Amino acid sequence: MYTAILVIFLLGYLAIALEHNIGIDKAASALITGVLCWAVYTLGAPDLTQVNTIPPYIQEEVAAFTDSPAEMVTHYVTHFQILEHLGEIASILFFLLGAMTIVELIDAHEGFSVVTRRIHTTKRRKLLWIIAVLTFFLSAALDNLTTSIVMISLLKKLIETRRERWLFAGIVVLSANAGGAWSPIGDVTTTMLWIGTQITASGIMVKLLLPSLVCMLVPVAYLSTKLHGHVKRPLSSRGLESYVNPTTPRQRKIVLISGISGLLLVPVFKTYTHLPPFMGMMLSLGLLWIITELLHRSKNLEKKSELSVVSILRRVDASSVLFFLGILLAVAALQSAGHLRAMSSLLEESIGTGQASGIYSIGLIVGLLSAVVDNVPLVAASMGMYDIMPTAGHFFAQDGLFWEFLAYCAGTGGSALIIGSASGVAVMGLESISFGWYVRKISLLALLGYLSGAVVYILQESILRL
Repeated sequence: MYTAILVIFLLGYLAIALEHNIGIDKAASALITGVLCWAVYTLGAPDLTQVNTIPPYIQEEVAAFTDSPAEMVTHYVTHFQILEHLGEIASILFFLLGAMTIVELIDAHEGFSVVTRRIHTTKRRKLLWIIAVLTFFLSAALDNLTTSIVMISLLKKLIETRRERWLFAGIVVLSANAGGAWSPIGDVTTTMLWIGTQITASGIMVKLLLPSLVCMLVPVAYLSTKLHGHVKRPLSSRGLESYVNPTTPRQRKIVLISGISGLLLVPVFKTYTHLPPFMGMMLSLGLLWIITELLHRSKNLEKKSELSVVSILRRVDASSVLFFLGILLAVAALQSAGHLRAMSSLLEESIGTGQASGIYSIGLIVGLLSAVVDNVPLVAASMGMYDIMPTAGHFFAQDGLFWEFLAYCAGTGGSALIIGSASGVAVMGLESISFGWYVRKISLLALLGYLSGAVVYILQESILRL
Protein backbone atom coordinates (compact mmCIF):
# COMPACT_ATOMS: atom_id res chain seq x y z
CA MET A 1 0.00 0.00 0.00
CA TYR A 2 2.90 2.34 0.79
CA THR A 3 4.26 2.00 -2.75
CA ALA A 4 0.78 2.15 -4.30
CA ILE A 5 0.12 5.57 -2.74
CA LEU A 6 3.36 6.93 -4.18
CA VAL A 7 2.61 5.47 -7.63
CA ILE A 8 -0.88 7.03 -7.64
CA PHE A 9 0.55 10.38 -6.64
CA LEU A 10 3.27 10.30 -9.32
CA LEU A 11 0.79 9.30 -12.03
CA GLY A 12 -1.56 12.07 -10.93
CA TYR A 13 1.31 14.53 -10.87
CA LEU A 14 2.26 13.49 -14.40
CA ALA A 15 -1.32 14.03 -15.57
CA ILE A 16 -1.28 17.52 -14.01
CA ALA A 17 2.04 18.41 -15.66
CA LEU A 18 0.80 17.15 -19.05
CA GLU A 19 -2.58 18.87 -18.76
CA HIS A 20 -2.35 20.52 -22.18
CA ASN A 21 -1.00 17.40 -23.89
CA ILE A 22 -3.68 14.99 -22.69
CA GLY A 23 -6.52 17.53 -22.83
CA ILE A 24 -7.76 16.88 -19.28
CA ASP A 25 -8.10 19.76 -16.82
CA LYS A 26 -5.59 19.47 -13.98
CA ALA A 27 -8.39 19.95 -11.43
CA ALA A 28 -9.92 16.60 -12.42
CA SER A 29 -6.56 14.83 -12.17
CA ALA A 30 -5.84 16.44 -8.80
CA LEU A 31 -9.21 15.48 -7.30
CA ILE A 32 -8.91 11.85 -8.42
CA THR A 33 -5.33 11.69 -7.15
CA GLY A 34 -6.24 13.14 -3.76
CA VAL A 35 -9.19 10.83 -3.17
CA LEU A 36 -7.39 7.68 -4.38
CA CYS A 37 -4.34 8.42 -2.21
CA TRP A 38 -6.54 8.66 0.87
CA ALA A 39 -8.58 5.58 -0.12
CA VAL A 40 -5.47 3.42 -0.50
CA TYR A 41 -3.96 4.88 2.68
CA THR A 42 -7.13 4.07 4.63
CA LEU A 43 -7.14 0.47 3.37
CA GLY A 44 -3.50 0.05 4.33
CA ALA A 45 -3.59 2.15 7.51
CA PRO A 46 -3.23 -0.83 9.93
CA ASP A 47 0.14 -1.63 8.31
CA LEU A 48 1.31 1.97 7.87
CA THR A 49 0.31 3.51 11.23
CA GLN A 50 1.20 2.23 14.66
CA VAL A 51 -1.31 2.45 17.52
CA ASN A 52 1.27 4.08 19.79
CA THR A 53 1.52 7.03 17.38
CA ILE A 54 -2.13 7.92 17.99
CA PRO A 55 -2.50 10.61 20.69
CA PRO A 56 -3.62 9.05 24.02
CA TYR A 57 -6.79 11.12 24.33
CA ILE A 58 -7.89 9.94 20.88
CA GLN A 59 -7.04 6.33 21.75
CA GLU A 60 -9.39 6.52 24.72
CA GLU A 61 -12.18 7.96 22.57
CA VAL A 62 -11.67 5.52 19.70
CA ALA A 63 -11.46 2.47 21.99
CA ALA A 64 -15.19 2.67 22.64
CA PHE A 65 -15.95 2.07 18.94
CA THR A 66 -13.36 -0.57 18.06
CA ASP A 67 -12.48 -4.13 19.00
CA SER A 68 -8.94 -4.43 17.61
CA PRO A 69 -5.83 -2.31 17.02
CA ALA A 70 -6.41 -2.46 13.24
CA GLU A 71 -9.94 -1.07 13.62
CA MET A 72 -8.63 1.60 15.99
CA VAL A 73 -6.09 2.81 13.42
CA THR A 74 -8.67 2.82 10.60
CA HIS A 75 -11.17 4.74 12.75
CA TYR A 76 -8.46 7.24 13.69
CA VAL A 77 -7.55 7.85 10.04
CA THR A 78 -11.13 8.24 8.76
CA HIS A 79 -12.56 10.24 11.69
CA PHE A 80 -9.66 12.27 13.04
CA GLN A 81 -6.60 12.43 10.78
CA ILE A 82 -8.35 13.38 7.55
CA LEU A 83 -10.50 16.00 9.31
CA GLU A 84 -7.40 17.54 10.87
CA HIS A 85 -5.87 17.97 7.43
CA LEU A 86 -9.18 19.15 5.99
CA GLY A 87 -9.29 22.00 8.48
CA GLU A 88 -5.92 23.27 7.29
CA ILE A 89 -6.87 22.83 3.63
CA ALA A 90 -10.23 24.55 4.07
CA SER A 91 -8.59 27.63 5.56
CA ILE A 92 -6.46 27.97 2.42
CA LEU A 93 -9.41 27.42 0.07
CA PHE A 94 -11.69 29.92 1.83
CA PHE A 95 -8.89 32.46 1.79
CA LEU A 96 -8.37 32.00 -1.96
CA LEU A 97 -12.11 32.06 -2.66
CA GLY A 98 -12.48 35.37 -0.82
CA ALA A 99 -9.46 36.94 -2.52
CA MET A 100 -10.56 35.81 -5.99
CA THR A 101 -14.08 37.18 -5.42
CA ILE A 102 -12.79 40.59 -4.31
CA VAL A 103 -10.51 40.87 -7.34
CA GLU A 104 -13.28 39.79 -9.73
CA LEU A 105 -15.59 42.37 -8.13
CA ILE A 106 -13.04 45.13 -8.72
CA ASP A 107 -12.58 43.98 -12.31
CA ALA A 108 -16.33 43.89 -12.95
CA HIS A 109 -16.52 47.52 -11.88
CA GLU A 110 -13.58 48.41 -14.19
CA GLY A 111 -11.71 49.50 -11.08
CA PHE A 112 -8.32 48.68 -12.54
CA SER A 113 -8.93 51.15 -15.37
CA VAL A 114 -8.44 53.92 -12.80
CA VAL A 115 -4.74 53.00 -12.88
CA THR A 116 -4.25 51.78 -16.43
CA ARG A 117 -5.83 54.78 -18.17
CA ARG A 118 -3.11 57.02 -16.76
CA ILE A 119 -0.46 55.41 -18.99
CA HIS A 120 0.06 57.58 -22.06
CA THR A 121 3.66 56.98 -23.20
CA THR A 122 4.48 55.13 -26.43
CA LYS A 123 8.25 54.87 -25.84
CA ARG A 124 9.21 51.20 -25.69
CA ARG A 125 11.82 51.56 -22.96
CA LYS A 126 9.71 53.77 -20.72
CA LEU A 127 6.64 51.60 -21.24
CA LEU A 128 8.65 48.49 -20.32
CA TRP A 129 9.63 50.00 -16.97
CA ILE A 130 6.11 51.21 -16.24
CA ILE A 131 4.63 47.79 -17.01
CA ALA A 132 7.26 45.95 -14.95
CA VAL A 133 7.07 48.16 -11.86
CA LEU A 134 3.27 48.40 -11.95
CA THR A 135 2.98 44.62 -12.30
CA PHE A 136 5.47 44.02 -9.47
CA PHE A 137 3.64 46.09 -6.88
CA LEU A 138 0.14 45.28 -8.09
CA SER A 139 0.96 41.58 -7.79
CA ALA A 140 1.94 42.05 -4.15
CA ALA A 141 -1.41 43.70 -3.38
CA LEU A 142 -3.55 41.29 -5.43
CA ASP A 143 -1.92 38.08 -6.63
CA ASN A 144 0.32 37.16 -9.54
CA LEU A 145 -2.37 35.39 -11.59
CA THR A 146 -4.94 38.17 -11.40
CA THR A 147 -2.32 40.84 -11.99
CA SER A 148 -1.10 39.05 -15.12
CA ILE A 149 -4.62 38.92 -16.53
CA VAL A 150 -5.17 42.62 -15.77
CA MET A 151 -1.84 43.63 -17.32
CA ILE A 152 -2.40 41.61 -20.50
CA SER A 153 -5.74 43.35 -20.87
CA LEU A 154 -3.88 46.65 -20.49
CA LEU A 155 -1.20 45.71 -23.05
CA LYS A 156 -3.86 45.01 -25.66
CA LYS A 157 -4.97 48.62 -25.27
CA LEU A 158 -1.41 49.97 -25.45
CA ILE A 159 0.33 47.90 -28.14
CA GLU A 160 -1.18 46.96 -31.47
CA THR A 161 1.22 44.28 -32.75
CA ARG A 162 0.84 40.91 -31.05
CA ARG A 163 4.47 39.87 -31.54
CA GLU A 164 5.65 43.07 -29.85
CA ARG A 165 3.19 42.52 -27.02
CA TRP A 166 4.74 39.10 -26.42
CA LEU A 167 7.97 40.65 -25.17
CA PHE A 168 6.09 42.85 -22.71
CA ALA A 169 3.88 39.90 -21.75
CA GLY A 170 7.00 37.90 -20.87
CA ILE A 171 8.10 40.69 -18.55
CA VAL A 172 4.62 40.67 -17.02
CA VAL A 173 5.14 37.00 -16.07
CA LEU A 174 8.56 37.70 -14.52
CA SER A 175 7.37 40.78 -12.63
CA ALA A 176 4.12 39.24 -11.42
CA ASN A 177 5.87 36.19 -9.98
CA ALA A 178 8.60 38.32 -8.39
CA GLY A 179 6.05 40.70 -6.92
CA GLY A 180 3.94 37.89 -5.53
CA ALA A 181 6.86 36.19 -3.77
CA TRP A 182 7.41 38.87 -1.12
CA SER A 183 3.77 39.35 -0.15
CA PRO A 184 1.69 36.95 1.99
CA ILE A 185 -1.23 37.36 -0.44
CA GLY A 186 0.75 37.69 -3.67
CA ASP A 187 1.30 34.01 -4.51
CA VAL A 188 -0.63 30.94 -3.41
CA THR A 189 2.52 29.21 -2.15
CA THR A 190 3.48 32.22 -0.02
CA THR A 191 -0.10 32.31 1.25
CA MET A 192 0.14 28.62 2.19
CA LEU A 193 3.33 29.23 4.17
CA TRP A 194 1.74 32.24 5.87
CA ILE A 195 -1.44 30.40 6.81
CA GLY A 196 0.65 27.45 8.02
CA THR A 197 2.59 29.92 10.27
CA GLN A 198 5.93 28.99 8.70
CA ILE A 199 6.32 32.69 7.89
CA THR A 200 4.82 35.94 9.15
CA ALA A 201 3.55 38.78 6.98
CA SER A 202 6.04 41.30 8.34
CA GLY A 203 8.94 38.85 8.18
CA ILE A 204 8.41 37.83 4.57
CA MET A 205 7.84 41.38 3.36
CA VAL A 206 11.02 42.68 4.99
CA LYS A 207 13.30 39.79 4.05
CA LEU A 208 12.12 39.10 0.49
CA LEU A 209 11.38 42.59 -0.82
CA LEU A 210 14.95 43.28 -1.96
CA PRO A 211 15.64 39.82 -3.51
CA SER A 212 12.28 39.89 -5.30
CA LEU A 213 12.90 43.42 -6.53
CA VAL A 214 16.31 42.41 -7.90
CA CYS A 215 14.70 39.38 -9.55
CA MET A 216 12.52 41.79 -11.49
CA LEU A 217 15.03 44.62 -12.05
CA VAL A 218 17.91 42.60 -13.52
CA PRO A 219 16.09 41.17 -16.57
CA VAL A 220 14.16 44.42 -17.14
CA ALA A 221 17.36 46.49 -16.99
CA TYR A 222 19.06 44.18 -19.48
CA LEU A 223 16.11 44.12 -21.83
CA SER A 224 15.63 47.90 -21.71
CA THR A 225 19.08 48.34 -23.28
CA LYS A 226 17.81 46.48 -26.35
CA LEU A 227 14.58 48.44 -26.82
CA HIS A 228 14.34 51.66 -28.81
CA GLY A 229 11.68 53.65 -30.60
CA HIS A 230 7.93 53.76 -30.03
CA VAL A 231 5.09 51.26 -29.95
CA LYS A 232 2.04 51.67 -32.14
CA ARG A 233 -1.20 52.13 -30.24
CA PRO A 234 -4.29 50.25 -31.48
CA LEU A 235 -7.14 52.44 -32.67
CA SER A 236 -9.48 50.72 -30.24
CA SER A 237 -7.53 52.06 -27.29
CA ARG A 238 -9.67 55.19 -27.53
CA GLY A 239 -12.94 53.37 -28.06
CA LEU A 240 -16.35 53.88 -26.53
CA GLU A 241 -15.90 51.64 -23.48
CA SER A 242 -16.27 54.59 -21.09
CA TYR A 243 -19.71 55.27 -22.53
CA VAL A 244 -21.05 51.73 -22.18
CA ASN A 245 -19.51 50.97 -18.80
CA PRO A 246 -22.28 50.55 -16.22
CA THR A 247 -20.20 52.19 -13.49
CA THR A 248 -19.22 55.80 -12.98
CA PRO A 249 -15.63 57.02 -12.39
CA ARG A 250 -16.55 57.66 -8.74
CA GLN A 251 -17.87 54.13 -8.26
CA ARG A 252 -14.77 52.62 -9.87
CA LYS A 253 -12.50 54.53 -7.50
CA ILE A 254 -14.58 53.56 -4.46
CA VAL A 255 -14.55 49.84 -5.36
CA LEU A 256 -10.84 49.85 -6.25
CA ILE A 257 -9.78 51.60 -3.04
CA SER A 258 -12.14 49.52 -0.89
CA GLY A 259 -11.04 46.26 -2.48
CA ILE A 260 -7.32 46.92 -2.23
CA SER A 261 -7.74 48.23 1.33
CA GLY A 262 -9.66 45.09 2.23
CA LEU A 263 -6.89 42.85 0.92
CA LEU A 264 -4.25 44.84 2.79
CA LEU A 265 -6.38 44.65 5.94
CA VAL A 266 -6.06 40.86 6.10
CA PRO A 267 -2.48 40.66 7.51
CA VAL A 268 -3.28 43.45 9.98
CA PHE A 269 -6.44 41.69 11.14
CA LYS A 270 -4.53 38.44 11.71
CA THR A 271 -1.78 40.22 13.63
CA TYR A 272 -4.17 41.85 16.11
CA THR A 273 -6.82 39.13 16.50
CA HIS A 274 -4.63 36.00 15.94
CA LEU A 275 -7.52 34.54 13.95
CA PRO A 276 -6.75 32.54 10.78
CA PRO A 277 -6.18 34.71 7.68
CA PHE A 278 -9.34 33.49 5.96
CA MET A 279 -11.39 35.20 8.69
CA GLY A 280 -9.91 38.58 7.76
CA MET A 281 -10.52 37.83 4.08
CA MET A 282 -14.17 36.97 4.76
CA LEU A 283 -14.53 40.21 6.73
CA SER A 284 -13.10 42.22 3.83
CA LEU A 285 -15.38 40.46 1.36
CA GLY A 286 -18.42 41.12 3.55
CA LEU A 287 -17.60 44.82 3.85
CA LEU A 288 -17.03 45.19 0.10
CA TRP A 289 -20.28 43.31 -0.51
CA ILE A 290 -22.16 45.91 1.56
CA ILE A 291 -20.39 48.81 -0.16
CA THR A 292 -21.29 47.57 -3.65
CA GLU A 293 -24.89 46.90 -2.62
CA LEU A 294 -25.21 50.48 -1.36
CA LEU A 295 -23.54 51.89 -4.50
CA HIS A 296 -26.06 50.22 -6.80
CA ARG A 297 -29.20 50.26 -4.66
CA SER A 298 -30.93 52.78 -6.97
CA LYS A 299 -30.25 50.84 -10.21
CA ASN A 300 -32.73 48.52 -11.84
CA LEU A 301 -32.53 44.84 -10.98
CA GLU A 302 -30.84 43.78 -14.24
CA LYS A 303 -27.92 46.22 -14.00
CA LYS A 304 -27.60 45.74 -10.26
CA SER A 305 -27.39 41.94 -10.53
CA GLU A 306 -24.48 42.13 -13.00
CA LEU A 307 -22.37 43.95 -10.40
CA SER A 308 -23.46 42.03 -7.32
CA VAL A 309 -21.26 39.58 -5.41
CA VAL A 310 -23.77 36.81 -6.13
CA SER A 311 -23.22 37.31 -9.87
CA ILE A 312 -19.45 37.69 -9.46
CA LEU A 313 -19.22 34.34 -7.66
CA ARG A 314 -20.26 32.66 -10.91
CA ARG A 315 -17.17 34.16 -12.58
CA VAL A 316 -14.71 32.94 -9.95
CA ASP A 317 -12.38 30.23 -11.24
CA ALA A 318 -13.84 27.31 -9.28
CA SER A 319 -11.63 24.80 -11.10
CA SER A 320 -8.54 26.38 -9.51
CA VAL A 321 -10.06 26.00 -6.05
CA LEU A 322 -10.85 22.34 -6.76
CA PHE A 323 -7.32 21.81 -8.06
CA PHE A 324 -5.87 23.11 -4.80
CA LEU A 325 -8.27 20.88 -2.85
CA GLY A 326 -7.21 17.76 -4.76
CA ILE A 327 -3.47 18.36 -4.67
CA LEU A 328 -3.44 19.36 -1.00
CA LEU A 329 -5.44 16.23 -0.12
CA ALA A 330 -2.91 14.11 -2.02
CA VAL A 331 0.05 15.72 -0.27
CA ALA A 332 -1.70 15.31 3.10
CA ALA A 333 -2.05 11.59 2.38
CA LEU A 334 1.68 11.33 1.65
CA GLN A 335 2.39 13.15 4.90
CA SER A 336 0.14 10.89 6.94
CA ALA A 337 1.47 7.70 5.32
CA GLY A 338 5.08 8.68 6.07
CA HIS A 339 6.38 9.40 2.56
CA LEU A 340 7.34 12.98 3.36
CA ARG A 341 9.21 11.95 6.49
CA ALA A 342 11.17 9.50 4.39
CA MET A 343 11.93 12.22 1.83
CA SER A 344 13.08 14.51 4.63
CA SER A 345 15.51 11.87 5.86
CA LEU A 346 16.80 11.29 2.32
CA LEU A 347 17.48 15.00 1.82
CA GLU A 348 19.23 15.16 5.16
CA GLU A 349 21.56 12.32 4.16
CA SER A 350 22.23 13.44 0.57
CA ILE A 351 22.30 17.25 0.82
CA GLY A 352 22.25 18.05 4.51
CA THR A 353 19.87 20.51 6.14
CA GLY A 354 22.03 21.28 9.14
CA GLN A 355 24.02 23.91 7.23
CA ALA A 356 22.93 26.99 5.31
CA SER A 357 24.48 25.65 2.10
CA GLY A 358 22.16 22.64 2.22
CA ILE A 359 19.14 24.88 2.78
CA TYR A 360 20.08 27.04 -0.19
CA SER A 361 20.59 23.96 -2.39
CA ILE A 362 17.15 22.57 -1.55
CA GLY A 363 15.49 25.94 -2.17
CA LEU A 364 17.16 26.41 -5.55
CA ILE A 365 16.21 22.87 -6.60
CA VAL A 366 12.57 23.41 -5.60
CA GLY A 367 12.52 26.69 -7.53
CA LEU A 368 13.84 25.11 -10.72
CA LEU A 369 11.49 22.15 -10.37
CA SER A 370 8.57 24.56 -10.08
CA ALA A 371 9.31 25.66 -13.65
CA VAL A 372 8.45 22.15 -14.81
CA VAL A 373 5.74 21.11 -12.36
CA ASP A 374 3.28 23.09 -10.26
CA ASN A 375 4.79 24.86 -7.26
CA VAL A 376 1.76 24.22 -5.00
CA PRO A 377 2.44 20.51 -4.35
CA LEU A 378 6.18 21.19 -4.08
CA VAL A 379 5.64 23.71 -1.28
CA ALA A 380 2.92 21.59 0.32
CA ALA A 381 5.31 18.62 0.37
CA SER A 382 8.06 20.77 1.89
CA MET A 383 5.66 21.93 4.59
CA GLY A 384 4.82 18.33 5.36
CA MET A 385 8.45 17.19 5.49
CA TYR A 386 9.62 19.56 8.21
CA ASP A 387 8.10 20.76 11.47
CA ILE A 388 8.27 24.37 12.61
CA MET A 389 10.97 24.52 15.26
CA PRO A 390 10.31 26.56 18.42
CA THR A 391 13.90 27.83 18.70
CA ALA A 392 14.33 31.35 17.28
CA GLY A 393 17.07 31.54 14.66
CA HIS A 394 16.75 27.86 13.72
CA PHE A 395 16.64 27.15 9.98
CA PHE A 396 13.15 25.66 10.39
CA ALA A 397 11.80 28.12 12.96
CA GLN A 398 9.04 30.55 12.04
CA ASP A 399 10.55 33.05 9.58
CA GLY A 400 13.56 30.74 9.44
CA LEU A 401 16.01 30.53 6.58
CA PHE A 402 14.42 27.45 5.01
CA TRP A 403 10.87 28.84 4.84
CA GLU A 404 11.85 32.29 3.59
CA PHE A 405 14.15 31.00 0.87
CA LEU A 406 11.53 28.42 -0.11
CA ALA A 407 8.95 31.20 -0.51
CA TYR A 408 11.30 33.15 -2.78
CA CYS A 409 12.41 30.19 -4.91
CA ALA A 410 8.97 28.61 -5.34
CA GLY A 411 7.46 32.00 -6.19
CA THR A 412 10.02 33.10 -8.77
CA GLY A 413 11.56 29.89 -10.16
CA GLY A 414 8.46 29.07 -12.20
CA SER A 415 9.15 32.04 -14.49
CA ALA A 416 11.91 30.05 -16.22
CA LEU A 417 9.26 28.32 -18.34
CA ILE A 418 5.91 29.76 -19.36
CA ILE A 419 4.14 26.66 -18.06
CA GLY A 420 5.91 26.93 -14.70
CA SER A 421 3.44 29.28 -13.02
CA ALA A 422 -0.26 30.09 -13.04
CA SER A 423 0.51 33.58 -14.34
CA GLY A 424 2.61 32.13 -17.16
CA VAL A 425 -0.11 29.70 -18.22
CA ALA A 426 -2.70 32.49 -18.15
CA VAL A 427 -0.54 34.78 -20.29
CA MET A 428 0.23 31.92 -22.64
CA GLY A 429 -3.49 31.39 -23.21
CA LEU A 430 -4.45 35.06 -23.47
CA GLU A 431 -1.70 35.98 -25.94
CA SER A 432 -1.21 32.57 -27.64
CA ILE A 433 2.51 32.70 -26.86
CA SER A 434 4.35 29.59 -28.03
CA PHE A 435 6.43 27.56 -25.60
CA GLY A 436 9.46 27.71 -27.89
CA TRP A 437 9.33 31.50 -28.31
CA TYR A 438 9.26 31.97 -24.52
CA VAL A 439 12.25 29.65 -24.08
CA ARG A 440 14.25 31.57 -26.69
CA LYS A 441 13.37 35.09 -25.60
CA ILE A 442 12.46 35.05 -21.90
CA SER A 443 13.75 31.91 -20.13
CA LEU A 444 17.38 33.05 -19.84
CA LEU A 445 16.24 36.45 -18.56
CA ALA A 446 14.05 34.70 -16.00
CA LEU A 447 16.92 32.49 -14.83
CA LEU A 448 19.19 35.52 -14.62
CA GLY A 449 16.67 37.32 -12.43
CA TYR A 450 15.97 34.21 -10.32
CA LEU A 451 19.65 33.57 -9.58
CA SER A 452 20.38 37.28 -9.01
CA GLY A 453 17.62 37.51 -6.42
CA ALA A 454 18.83 34.31 -4.75
CA VAL A 455 22.37 35.72 -4.51
CA VAL A 456 21.02 38.93 -2.98
CA TYR A 457 19.06 36.93 -0.39
CA ILE A 458 22.12 34.84 0.50
CA LEU A 459 24.28 37.96 0.86
CA GLN A 460 21.57 39.67 2.88
CA GLU A 461 21.36 36.73 5.28
CA SER A 462 25.15 36.51 5.55
CA ILE A 463 25.34 40.17 6.56
CA LEU A 464 22.49 39.81 9.09
CA ARG A 465 24.14 36.78 10.70
CA LEU A 466 27.50 38.52 11.22
